[in-house]
Order: sequence, then C-alpha cells, then structure tokens
Amino acid sequence: MTEHPRSTDRFAAARGLADAVLYEGYVLYPYRATSPKNQVRFQWGVLMPADVVARDASERDTLRAGVVVEGRAGELTVQVRFLHVQRRAVQRATEDGFADAERLDTATTAHVPWDEAVEREATITVPLVSTGSTTGDGSTTASFAQTIDVPGGEDFEDVHDDGRVVGRLVRTREPVRLGVQVTVARPPSPYGVVQVDVRLRNVTPATEQPGDTRPAWLRRALVAAHLLLGIDGGRFVSQLDPPEWAKGYVAECTNEGAFPVLANPGEDATVMLASPIILYDHAHVAPESASAFFDALEVDELLSLRTMTLSEEEKREARGTDPRTAALLDEVDAIGPDLWDRLHGTVRYVDAMSAPPDRPVPEPASPETPWWDPGADSAVDPETDTIPIGGVEVGRGSRVVLRPGKRRADAFDMFLAGREATVAAVFHDVDSGRHLAVTIDDDPGADLKDAHGRYLYFAPDEVEPLRSRAGEPL
Repeated sequence: MTEHPRSTDRFAAARGLADAVLYEGYVLYPYRATSPKNQVRFQWGVLMPADVVARDASERDTLRAGVVVEGRAGELTVQVRFLHVQRRAVQRATEDGFADAERLDTATTAHVPWDEAVEREATITVPLVSTGSTTGDGSTTASFAQTIDVPGGEDFEDVHDDGRVVGRLVRTREPVRLGVQVTVARPPSPYGVVQVDVRLRNVTPATEQPGDTRPAWLRRALVAAHLLLGIDGGRFVSQLDPPEWAKGYVAECTNEGAFPVLANPGEDATVMLASPIILYDHAHVAPESASAFFDALEVDELLSLRTMTLSEEEKREARGTDPRTAALLDEVDAIGPDLWDRLHGTVRYVDAMSAPPDRPVPEPASPETPWWDPGADSAVDPETDTIPIGGVEVGRGSRVVLRPGKRRADAFDMFLAGREATVAAVFHDVDSGRHLAVTIDDDPGADLKDAHGRYLYFAPDEVEPLRSRAGEPL
C-alpha cells in the first residue's frame, strides 16, 4: 500500500461532485459568523476521536464503505478526503505588539474569531490480485492497513488597512491521525467478483484537555470525510441498481456513515464516491452553477439575488467571516447578463435524464395552448382521463399499489412502497408528462386531504393496479 500526493488523474471528473459534498453546509446564507444558522456547523461525515465518542455516543469515529467490483481490475485506488478544522483568532496591533480582540475592522472587512477548514486528502493503492489467505469455501481474503498523520501548526497573517498593519489573524491547527483498512475478498464466482471493504477511522490520540464543547472536539475531527475509489480494468457494481447476478454480493456489503454511488458521468463505472450524503449514481454539479454556495441543493439564482440584497455592513461581516465567503461575494458581484440568463432560463426534463435510451422524450405542449389556464385545453380532464397500466385503464377511483421507482430521490415516497392507494385524478403537465394524484387508503386524513386537493403524485410506472383474487381490477 503506497501513499501518493494530490493529482488530477482518474478522479478529475468526479472532483466537482466530491467538492460539493466536502463543503456542504460549510457556511450558510447570509454567510456571516454572527448569523444564528452558522452557530451549529459541520454536520456531515464527521469522524471524532475515540475519546470523544466515549463521551458522546451520538458521535462516530469510523466510516465504512463496502463495494463490489467485477472484471479483471489489478488494483484499487482509495483517496481519503476531509476538512481539517483550524481555529482563527483575531488580534489587534498595539504599541507593544498584538492583543486578542473580538473584532478587527478595516475599510472592507470585519474579521471575527471563526473556525475555518483546510482541505486534506491522501491517496493509497491496494492490489486486487488473488493474494491472501484461502478459506474452506475456496474464497481468498487479504487485508491492508495504513496510518496517516496530519500535522498541526500555527500560521500568522497580517491585516492591513490604508497601508499599515492594524492587526493579524492567527490560525491554529491540532494534529490528527487517521487509519485506513482495506479488506479484499474474492468469493468463488464465475463473474470475477471482488468484494472490497474500506474502513476510515479517526485514531487521533486522546488529549489531557479535550474540551467540553463540540466546537472544541471538531478541531481534532475529520470533517465531511468521504472516499473516492477508482479502478482500471474492471467496473464497480451499482449499489442502487445492481444486475440480478450481483444482488446477493451487494446485499453482503456493509456501509456505515457512507453511501457509495457511481461518480463519473455517463456509463463510466470506474470511479465510486462513498459519500456521507445520500446521492444517486452519476450525479453531477449543474453546468450553470458557477459559484460554490455551500448548499448544493439550493437554487443558485435565488441565493445570488439574496446575496446582492445584503447591506454594505453585512457584506463587510461576510467578507471577514471566511476567505471562501469573500470569494463568493466577489463572484456574485461579477455575474454578467449571460450567466443570469442561464441561471434563470434552464429547464431540465426528467424523462430526458432518466428514461431508457430507446424511449422517446416527450415533446413540450403546443405553444398555442396556454399552459397557465387549466380550462384552455378541453382535450384533458383530470377527473375522467385514464392511463393504461398493465392492461388496465387507471383513472379516478382506481385502486393501486405504490411502487416508487429507483429514479426518485424522495425518501418519503420510498416509505410508501407497497401501500394501497386510490387515484383521485390524472394530470398532464406542460411537457406532456402524466401523473397520478393519489390518497393513501389507510391514512386517517385521506378524506380531508381529498377535499382540499392535497394529493401525493406518482408516475404511471410507479404504481400497479390492485386486483381481486379473481384477477379483476379493484
């Protein structure tokens, strides 16, 4: 097992997605340290030292990712990535040197004490060839382990105003240590299967004074920790939609604090991201998203407009909160007309992103039909229209069983899998898509929701008609 410096090799295409995970929630609008929503930080992928976990059982010290590889891959590349928290103190200049301060003002910024973060990553390689011990069933298992030390340190940055030094920023980092263990197993299989188990653990030694607050603990933590896994000569098996032959192997994988997904674009299955946030295969950052807003599921146009409404004093505080927020303000100020048009006018069709290649993408509604007027198109009627599903015309009053599809990311929908429901209406959208509005049969509030038109919506391929024992639709 060897360690390599940062490079832009196999992980270049996935790095934008991984960076979005790395900085998710790092600092939130209005991007000021004094904002209430920025008082509780660093919620994703936090691996604390063992002595902290012993004090607070809600914390964890280990991330574990299990994946399946098919083909003749020779080696596995594991890249560990996380944020290393550093405390930034503020000092003002005095006649005798520098003294601690709660605020340091200049013409453009208002620095305050704040916890920043430094990106850390280490890359190791592990052989996937048939080495290791052999068990009674003919499978082979090998284990590799390595410890990596990340040093602490202290840096000083002078703060200037009108050509003179008015203070300085003191950044302090505590040392952290991480351990990586990789177990490679080759079960007997005609498919050339390799099962890989990667464990990342915070093994930072205990200190005599660990502190009594979570912000103090975070300075010895691995924050937003995740893994990028890469192979040559083989393919990773999707954990979300594995082929039939691989479902048993995928079911045997253990994932704790990690959600492995295929991370490269298109059909490329050579890179996997073990993320602390639930994603889907081949996720990517929207091409219109030119700025890092630290909340990847928000709307860039909305956040940009909100940022522009900040007062000059609020912008001074935001610029002094963190170098990344200062850069964000500069990017928003520099947005030109072309980018505003892209942020405002992009429309994505779900069918174009999720439908099989041989399934045609529906054409948008006719421009002659005013989509904003529900009564303008007499060709559709939500209460009488039906959709053929499994040889049955399904419409208002039809009973169905909910089968939410894998392309849906709403966890609430997945909780309803297998529940029986009644169709209230069939709707057509402006892109010629069709949707079933339903109420859940055993929901005590179903009648009230129906009266107010508060429905749940599912695509036709996410339901199946409920039939009687005789096979007749109900």
